[in-house]
Amino acid sequence: MRRPLAALAAAVALVLVTVSCGTGDPADPSRTGRVASLTVLDYYTDSTEHAHWGELLADCGRRAGVTIEHRSVPAPSLVPTVLRQAAARTMPDLLMLDNPDLQQIARSGALAPLRPYGVRTDGFGPGILSAGTYRGEVYGLAPTVNTLALYYNKDVLAEAGVAVPRTWDELRKAALATARPGRHGLAVDADPSFESTFQFLPFLWSNGGDERRLDTPQAAEALRLWSELVRDGAMSRSVLTWNQADVHEQFLGGDAAMMVNGPWRMTELEKAKDLRWGVAPLPVPRAGAELVTPLGGEVWTVPRGDSEARMRKAAEVLACLNEPANQETLAIWHHTVPSRTDVADRYAKQVPAMAAFVESVRGARARTQRLGPAWPKAATAIHTAVQAAVSGQQTPEEAFRRAQRMATDS
Repeated sequence: MRRPLAALAAAVALVLVTVSCGTGDPADPSRTGRVASLTVLDYYTDSTEHAHWGELLADCGRRAGVTIEHRSVPAPSLVPTVLRQAAARTMPDLLMLDNPDLQQIARSGALAPLRPYGVRTDGFGPGILSAGTYRGEVYGLAPTVNTLALYYNKDVLAEAGVAVPRTWDELRKAALATARPGRHGLAVDADPSFESTFQFLPFLWSNGGDERRLDTPQAAEALRLWSELVRDGAMSRSVLTWNQADVHEQFLGGDAAMMVNGPWRMTELEKAKDLRWGVAPLPVPRAGAELVTPLGGEVWTVPRGDSEARMRKAAEVLACLNEPANQETLAIWHHTVPSRTDVADRYAKQVPAMAAFVESVRGARARTQRLGPAWPKAATAIHTAVQAAVSGQQTPEEAFRRAQRMATDS
């Protein structure tokens, strides 16, 4: 999850469903089938990223016979912007959402299902489709996705005489062997945010833990791994305050031999001339265990409006964004994984550094897959437990017993 945001508040969903979306102007020519332009809203504010998306959106717009009015707002401003537009009846025709937010917004009735508009969903991985699905209907599609993997410093591991870890025991040994004054073996994000939850999920899920029932031995065992790595000096206690960008800086600066992070970090790592790094799937609890990572990325949706013609054109542009060639282009631009399985397989051969992420996406799970719109409450409980246990304030068992009460308290 490149930007693991808090899910939209229930009030947002209520506002979206109780106001009329779209243009709202009875004189709008699109009500009679003539559509000249479409509005698009996302949070891709980075200048390069915004330009890339603008180029692709403009091309898909030309193919659909419309011009695109593309606007990006900072991620924290997306919700207030949507609220203002909803109140003014000027919702965008095409809306990007962080994938964990989709089910809550779809439940409100603010989004249109895509299949009635002819948007094809064949060829997408099952986890990817589930991220855009609510009650059996697909409301959003992600052209590309991401997940987490293990970055490692090749020279440091070689100097310590350890192989790239594949299991938790190997991870412990490698982290301890590469730690020394001024450098820790492993860096993770354990701060009090959804980024921390995102980073912990591969350890929870791959060990058989379940967000529907957090107070289990499997969950405690996964959290004990992180707690003991800090206790033994293999990880810095500062992980309690690091976000994913901080983790990246630790690795980039040579202050961590390994890190858990996403593919979006590659652009900066490729500029580091003196750093020889590699990427591998995250270690699993024991040999033969299945790796299950969280699915990150954004889905594109069509808000319900009062102009059927505009909605059809928006769906046409959305389908264009998800065409194989465009998925591959986006993946190359942004170091993400194409959502269509066959495109992802070809891409892994073209960009070997992305192979670990392509492999991990195959078994990746949407965070909302099991709890749906109730996911944010569990996510908060999880990162609260991580803070309590990694800081030593509670045992992993105590931390997850409290987390279970938090997650189920109404």
